[in-house]
Amino acid sequence: MAEHKHGSMDTTVQEQTYSGFITFTVRFCIFLAIFAVFLAVFAT
Repeated sequence: MAEHKHGSMDTTVQEQTYSGFITFTVRFCIFLAIFAVFLAVFAT
């Protein structure tokens, strides 16, 4: 069985994926807020 060394795994891909997910989530929430304001102002 291989020896496990804590902290030796390359997590670059996971960090990029998480960063992309956070960026998408923030932008989507901003879009939803702007869309809600748009509907509140222009919807009749």
